[in-house]
Amino acid sequence: MNLDLSAALPVPIPELSQFHSLGSQTMSALLAHHMTYYTGPKDEFAVRSVSLWVVADLDSEQGRLAAHSALSYLAESSAVQVGFLHNPLTGSGGSGASDLVRSVVAAELRGWATVSLLLSLLSPSSDSPLTLLAQQVNKGESEVEEAVSDGVVETVIAAHTVYCQRVLGLSGGQTAILTNGRLVGPLEEDESFSEQDYSMLVQLDNSSYAHAIAEAVGGVAVGGVSPDEDTSAFRSRLVLKVSSLLRSQPQQRRIPRPSLNDKHSVIHLPAPEPVHHVLMAVLDPLDPSVQKWAHLLKVLRVVSSCDITVFLNPQNKLSEVPIKSFYRYVLEPELSFTPDGSVAPGPRAIFSQLPHSPLLTLHMDVPHAWLVAALHSPHDLDNIHLQSVESGVQAEFLLEHILVEGQLYDASSNQPVPGLELVLGPPSQPNLYDTVVMANLGYFQLKASPGAWQLQIREGRSRDIYTIAGHSGDGLWEKEEDLVSVTVRSFSGEIHIVKVAKRKGMEGVRLLYSEEGEGKEEDAGGMWATLSSLMGGGEEGQKKESTFGKNETINVFSIASGHLYERFLRIMMLSVLKHTTHPVKFWFLENYLSPTFKDFIPDMAEHYGFQYQLVQYKWPRWLHQQKEKQRLIWGYKILFLDVLFPLSVKHIIFVDADQIVRADLAELLEVPLDGAPYGYTPFCNDRPEMEGFRFWERGYWRSHLGNRRYHISALYVVDLLRFRQLAAGDRLRGQYQALSQDPNSLANLDQDLPNNMIHQVPIKSLPQEWLWCETWCSESSKSAAKTIDLCNNPLTKEPKLTRAMRILPEWSGYDGEIRDLQEARATTPPTRPTASHHKHSEL
Repeated sequence: MNLDLSAALPVPIPELSQFHSLGSQTMSALLAHHMTYYTGPKDEFAVRSVSLWVVADLDSEQGRLAAHSALSYLAESSAVQVGFLHNPLTGSGGSGASDLVRSVVAAELRGWATVSLLLSLLSPSSDSPLTLLAQQVNKGESEVEEAVSDGVVETVIAAHTVYCQRVLGLSGGQTAILTNGRLVGPLEEDESFSEQDYSMLVQLDNSSYAHAIAEAVGGVAVGGVSPDEDTSAFRSRLVLKVSSLLRSQPQQRRIPRPSLNDKHSVIHLPAPEPVHHVLMAVLDPLDPSVQKWAHLLKVLRVVSSCDITVFLNPQNKLSEVPIKSFYRYVLEPELSFTPDGSVAPGPRAIFSQLPHSPLLTLHMDVPHAWLVAALHSPHDLDNIHLQSVESGVQAEFLLEHILVEGQLYDASSNQPVPGLELVLGPPSQPNLYDTVVMANLGYFQLKASPGAWQLQIREGRSRDIYTIAGHSGDGLWEKEEDLVSVTVRSFSGEIHIVKVAKRKGMEGVRLLYSEEGEGKEEDAGGMWATLSSLMGGGEEGQKKESTFGKNETINVFSIASGHLYERFLRIMMLSVLKHTTHPVKFWFLENYLSPTFKDFIPDMAEHYGFQYQLVQYKWPRWLHQQKEKQRLIWGYKILFLDVLFPLSVKHIIFVDADQIVRADLAELLEVPLDGAPYGYTPFCNDRPEMEGFRFWERGYWRSHLGNRRYHISALYVVDLLRFRQLAAGDRLRGQYQALSQDPNSLANLDQDLPNNMIHQVPIKSLPQEWLWCETWCSESSKSAAKTIDLCNNPLTKEPKLTRAMRILPEWSGYDGEIRDLQEARATTPPTRPTASHHKHSEL
């Protein structure tokens, strides 16, 4: 029997006292509405793919065992929720129910019910159920007796009894299981249902479609539901409704073709002979996802010999056209060959007959597990103006990495272990990539490629405290110590659930420190002891942390997109190098760099003697995704500082691409941050004509900041050790996730977010001379400026290139020096090693 639990309840919702007079579908919907569910300790916010209703007489040994096994199974799975239907042998409903059944129902009605409470009630004991209930919920026996004697308890048990007999067709006392609306049973008198049986039942449901439904329901926005109501419990009930609805449908290989009007807005694509399949698609032609479906239908028509009819179903009214791009989906129905018999080049996307006047941007829409970068193109792919191009634009992209992702939990508490350091590499190079575990879902992400890899806890504090207790990669749990074997064998990437346990003697040791908890660690001397051990130990180590060494490397991070900003970036780099004697290493976000920049940077590095490294990080699928490219770049500036760089990097200085440096950045690393994880320069406020634009001096920002300053994000220094120890990245992402749902929030994401979090993640205000901007700062303070930023002026809207040459006398000299180097390299073969042997590495 398959029940449809998707029926809508009548309004007003009937009382349970009216239960006997309702129809079977309304009975099912009402019980589903009132059902109390029990879940395991794993991932309390997970959407449950399987809902088990255990139908049992708890006064029978068979019924108690079925209920006990279901509750015990919850400890193993985060995909299941369990509810109970009471089917007493007496058949007399609630009036003849035992104290045990009454205690269970009363606990559910009063909100006392927990897995541990029911396990205690179902286990053999010399105490009565009422005494056990009073002990477990810490209530007086009189209060418990009142709860158990409540008339509503009898009403609930009576409703369950009626439902089991009328709808499920069971006799009193029989045991059965409902899994997402499918009835399994009744069990024979000599049969039992164990944890293993529940496990197999859940695996069967998940392998059919329950898991897929849960993933779809978990990732879709539900309209008409407030944020307070949109909980994992709500979505789990939605999964139950969808699963039961699908299961209750006739299991036929064919269904009758619906009668649709095909006179208007219909496209018919006849199949090549013979016709193997008939396919009908109803599509909104202005939905962006249809850009992909259009090509998929064309491919299906060829590979499956489909006769396809497309019904166009647009929305009646739109405030704006939702499709903002020209789109090509790269999927060929079969291999193609050249006239000489060789395989034709590809795969490739070809755009023809595009408009010539608009400014276009080319980007890739790739599977989540892919890290793709532009490999070859002489064109500015961010600013394509076809009127200025003679023979079209070509670009070649490279799939550089496939992701290994996962979630990591403490085996004892089933909670994430934020800050735990992980490394991934082949057996010959085990520390090739590293990362830290986020508090958000215990998420971690590492780059890989096809082959065999080893995932381990990084040596140091993380490995001193924790060891790997087990992992699940293909749905099966394996017990392993010290490492997890990972095999990347598909383009979909790998997802692993990892459990860790504290080593013997480390049970009371915390991995991370809160600001309040510093110095309270009973065995490690607090956070500063940890930092000093990382830096060399004792007072000497602490002194080294606060003083930037003479030969230490300055790490500079920057982001650029488009040829113009890459031109600014090269000039910024040169200005940094001209003002320091320290070694410098530049870090660039590869996601948005052009092939032209990546081709020239090795020559520039060889000529000026600096190091560089390209970093990448895939925006996690669970974190609210920005749609505009500029806002994505802003997000990368602030949201992933704890995971973007190797764990060996202690400090990073972010410098905007359109900035000129006039001082030694080593001086900036000498500025004490006074316990803050990062330091920013405040906005200037000494341009009277800009008073109306200083939004931070009124409204929300004035009350939120109080006596604090609003800081600009064009230049900041980050103590990455401090940043990770305080879990600052997790705090910033948590606040971002909450605020970014509102499209009117975080207008300047990279600035608003850290300034909004100033009370939770403190900011050290850097001396004002570290950033001068003509828009906000007075002309008299320019001579003392250590960096000059070309920030936009909302009054004049002067182009940045014009402004750079007007206010920066050295800018043209830097620009000419780099141009001379580019021209020399273009005419002279490079002496540097080939790219495969060059010292730079692409993370």
